[in-house]
Amino acid sequence: MKGNKKAAVQIGAWGLAALLIASGCSAQSRTYPPQETEHIPSSFIQGANNGNHNFQDINPVSESSAGQAASGADSGEPPGNHVEGTEQGQDQDQQEEEAAVVKQYKLPEGFVYLDEVLESAHYDIRYNSDYNFVGERIDGYKASTAIMTEKAAEALQKASEKLAPLGYELNIYDGYRPAKAVAHFIRWSKESGDDMKELFYPDIDKSRLFKMGYLSSKSAHSRGSTVDLSIVHKDTGEEVDMGSSFDYLGERSHHGTTLINAQQTANRNVLKKAMEDSGFRSYSKEWWHYTLNDEPFPKTYFDFDVE
Repeated sequence: MKGNKKAAVQIGAWGLAALLIASGCSAQSRTYPPQETEHIPSSFIQGANNGNHNFQDINPVSESSAGQAASGADSGEPPGNHVEGTEQGQDQDQQEEEAAVVKQYKLPEGFVYLDEVLESAHYDIRYNSDYNFVGERIDGYKASTAIMTEKAAEALQKASEKLAPLGYELNIYDGYRPAKAVAHFIRWSKESGDDMKELFYPDIDKSRLFKMGYLSSKSAHSRGSTVDLSIVHKDTGEEVDMGSSFDYLGERSHHGTTLINAQQTANRNVLKKAMEDSGFRSYSKEWWHYTLNDEPFPKTYFDFDVE
């Protein structure tokens, strides 16, 4: 009886050991699926101020020298998920790299990138493309961004706040314009070729655009406190009908013209009131053109690039 009891204990111990060994083997042989992680690219604002500007000397152009220079010659969806090692991922890397370059630039004191101050706006920088009255990218434009004096940018934010309750947002075509861009306009006006005439100046010979006041050899834009803009419907992003397109150089673009209908006139007046109530003055021949009344550089014409 004692022998049987001892054998039973031994058998029980062996069984327990076998059970533990089997359990350990099972645990070691068991595989778990790797934890899946999604790589989400860091979001970016095109040309965001990253604090790593490349410093360089930037010299303003004096009123006298600007005249001499002129006479001698102006869809934002966030990135998708990044997949490394794929063509899509490489394309996205390139896009992010190009976007990051936009604001790696030291602006003169008193100037800002407009999208760092203006909280909500659309940007359609025509002079950084070939869709403009010249038909090619304009000298001095290296990025589709807008730069203005800080004072003008803050005033634009006030205008934006006045338009928001009405269901509108600002659409920016141009802000600060380098003096070299104006020189480009002058040079173009003296050349043959009218590729964009039908769209932008159908009734005027381009050689007369300066004399008629549609272009200037010393642009207020080069002082940094003048902006070309329109408004869009906040809910759809569609442009509000102003009766003529931006940079249509002709009577249809004049304030007070009788060549547009009552609704188009009313639309222009919505923008005009918001801008004037925010400290800007209009220009009689261009419904899109506004200059800050109390501009900080009233006699200085700058020539640093838009980049």
